[in-house]
Amino acid sequence: MEIDLSVKNCVKSFGSFLAVDQVTFDVPQGAFFSILGPSGCGKTTLLRMVAGFEEPTSGSIMIRGRDMRGVLPNRRPANLVFQHLALFPMMTVAENIAFGLRRRKVAAPEIRRRTDDILERVGLPGYGEKRVDQLSGGQKQRVAIARCLVLDPLVLLLDEPLGALDLKLREQMKIELKKLQAKVGTTFVYITHDQSEALVMSDVVAVMNKGRFEQMGSPQTLYHAPKTPFVARFVGENNTWAGVVEQKGDDAVTIRTDEGFVFRVATRRPLAAGSRADLFLRPEAMRIEPREPGGLNLFTVAVRAILFDGAASRLLTATDSGHELMVALPQNRRFDHIAPGQTITVGWHPESGVCFPAAHPASAADPGEA
Repeated sequence: MEIDLSVKNCVKSFGSFLAVDQVTFDVPQGAFFSILGPSGCGKTTLLRMVAGFEEPTSGSIMIRGRDMRGVLPNRRPANLVFQHLALFPMMTVAENIAFGLRRRKVAAPEIRRRTDDILERVGLPGYGEKRVDQLSGGQKQRVAIARCLVLDPLVLLLDEPLGALDLKLREQMKIELKKLQAKVGTTFVYITHDQSEALVMSDVVAVMNKGRFEQMGSPQTLYHAPKTPFVARFVGENNTWAGVVEQKGDDAVTIRTDEGFVFRVATRRPLAAGSRADLFLRPEAMRIEPREPGGLNLFTVAVRAILFDGAASRLLTATDSGHELMVALPQNRRFDHIAPGQTITVGWHPESGVCFPAAHPASAADPGEA
């Protein structure tokens, strides 16, 4: 498959500050590629380098095999959709979309044809004469994307474009963007700090932290098989325990947590017996009052609160020592009897947990104190 965007050993420093540190990745033609990370991790700087607004300190950026070093932003086969859209309020929708074409001195009949065509493709047929202030937030979003797509870029760059929308509209636009990208077939490179956006829309997600990619893979891989503690914490919600490895087998370890729980965890990571480890477990991996408890790690917790949120409802629970845990609460009526103050049994399968060597083993409590 042809590669639309290839970034190799890319570095960007501002004085002594290293914003992007040896980042390498390829984006195949027609892919939806997202870069996910917290504020300040370097993702916007990386996108600006691809767009041409910043030059790499070292490394290379190639679009469809062409080296972009020294190529001005308006000469690159890539266009950037900004978070605040930057539409011209004094222009109609059609005039906004045609702006780049006019600057390229495209003939008027061709401008009209391409403007009408792109409005159809983004689901806004007949909107050309409307003013920007007559549009909803989602419609403005589509106009901003149409203004870029009408220039036929090989790569469309999107800098947190849903950040200014309200929650409900943002949820709708995630689906709309995914459908739009599949329809037009243009390669999308999308940056966000919102894990839901990245997981829902993307073919491949790169998780960025402190200027580097911690892990790159499908949304399913990042969620179910994080390679680092940072990815485990940042992608999705996790309960955590600290403890000591008591036994190490070929494909599993037994961990005694600092509270005294003994859990079996399926893993092939190099965790030596007697070493400190951190254990991560998703709220939805815990089964409430399991009917077939065989093979599960079982323990009891006290229910502190019910956090109702439809299908995303959870129980806020705590162990005897006060360690708080989130437990997913299925809305299947089976658990309607559960109320705050009750003690319940929960269990989880050894393959559901993920563990890593402790981040700061030197400062951890002595294993004998657990």
